[in-house]
Amino acid sequence: MTLNTLPIFLAFLLMGVADAMGPLSSAVSGNPVVAALMPFFVFIAFALCSVPGGLLGARIGKKNLMLLGLALNTGAVAVPAFINPPFVLLLACILLLGVGTTFLQVAGNPIMRDISPPGAFSRNLALAQGIKGIGSTTMTILATAGISLAFLPVLEKMGWRGVFPIFFVLMALAFVSVSVLKVQESKADVPPSVASSLALLGTPVFAFAVLGIFLYVGAEVCMTTFLKPAMEGLGFAPDAAGWAGPVLFLGALTLGRILAGSVKVSPHAFFRLSAFLGLAGLVLLMTRVKELALAGVVCGGLGFANIWPMLFSITVEEKPQCANELSGLMCMAISGGALVPLLMGKVISHGLKQLEADKSWVTTDGTWLTLAFVVPAICFLYLLLLSIIKGGRKSAPAPANPHS
Repeated sequence: MTLNTLPIFLAFLLMGVADAMGPLSSAVSGNPVVAALMPFFVFIAFALCSVPGGLLGARIGKKNLMLLGLALNTGAVAVPAFINPPFVLLLACILLLGVGTTFLQVAGNPIMRDISPPGAFSRNLALAQGIKGIGSTTMTILATAGISLAFLPVLEKMGWRGVFPIFFVLMALAFVSVSVLKVQESKADVPPSVASSLALLGTPVFAFAVLGIFLYVGAEVCMTTFLKPAMEGLGFAPDAAGWAGPVLFLGALTLGRILAGSVKVSPHAFFRLSAFLGLAGLVLLMTRVKELALAGVVCGGLGFANIWPMLFSITVEEKPQCANELSGLMCMAISGGALVPLLMGKVISHGLKQLEADKSWVTTDGTWLTLAFVVPAICFLYLLLLSIIKGGRKSAPAPANPHS
């Protein structure tokens, strides 16, 4: 880590604010359908704005795109920080936050290549994703364990809005720190277009990678969404299930990213190891044995940890002059987080059939709920096969880093 990378790492930390909308949603509304609109609007923003964001970044520069994203995010969190907005206005702010975070993600991943020393891109990107995970994990703990802001009584009185003044200060600080950052950016010779960006999907190596990101993000959201009820189905009390499920998973995920960002790793080898660990964790979880399930949550978290940074860096190094377009396509694939969990929910619904109105959707033995993890398992089987294929082919040497 260098002084030049600190502002970018701070921006990655604040990408976790968008991830916090899911855990915060239940505090905003007791209606699960209404509450689900908050994370849904975040994923919609990724689906709609990633490719345009990549094209915009290629024209105005990655740093300027990051500044635009931070400006949008600062405005989005300022509204609930200073007023108690009606729900429609809150959703508009969430959508704006999603657009700003999309721009941060689209610009942040490739700009890490511009500011990293030669050979350090994958490591720095893994560390950046770990820092992003710290923000997400912290907010998940706040939402799951009910930790209050009692150390700041003024914020505690604001209820669910109490974290937004903190978000506002951090966003403003990140905007200032990125604005003074000097970056020598790599640029394409010809400005890209929507057609040229989508044309990259005609190259199998890029199409397979985008599909891999789609399935990975979908599998991760499946874990954070269904782990808690799955652990309840294995006999854990509701509070303990929160800690043994999503909190433990995200904690292991964050630890795995930080470890990968601290050591020199071969992206291809680490991609294979990560895919194997993720699949192994899901298989252990489906055994329905408490001890093995807990081991599966940890193993899965470590495996899930570095799929994104390794697959992203491997893919960008195939054609670094198209980093913006590739980043846009892969960030668009984050929409898998909205669709793959729906498929898993359908599998659960098919197994549980019609429940009585007064019963929880977690059945007595939770068998179908646990077996439904076959959906993310299939996603990781694809990623394992992809990692083997990618490990068996050699990429063309990347041009020298202009920053070095």
